[in-house]
Amino acid sequence: MPHRSRLSILLLDLPPEHHAAGTAFWAGATGRPAQPDADDAGWASLGSFADGWHVEVQRTGEGTPPRWHVDVETDDIPAEVARLEALGATLHRDMGSFWQLLDPAGLVFCVVGVQTGDEFARHAVAWP
Repeated sequence: MPHRSRLSILLLDLPPEHHAAGTAFWAGATGRPAQPDADDAGWASLGSFADGWHVEVQRTGEGTPPRWHVDVETDDIPAEVARLEALGATLHRDMGSFWQLLDPAGLVFCVVGVQTGDEFARHAVAWP
């Protein structure tokens, strides 16, 4: 059965000591106000950019280095993980409701369920 996926979210992973300054910097750099998540103080959104590409700021735990990572959203997580493994990705961590993988160079990315609604429907690629 075919499934769909797309690169949808750029996450700025910032440890607690860098979170406030990093959030303020990227809000200023993009000209977008950082909208805190009402349910999770560790998240703020800079909103949707071209083609529904989102930029989010995530507060990570102590000891996590600052980094960027992308989310691949999909309507079928197991199928998308298998497709990406066939391309050379490796499983890194089962996060419960999503997977953290590594690309062939060791860069972290996540495969998550659909998070952008109508933008997913407009921009996702269908895979056989």
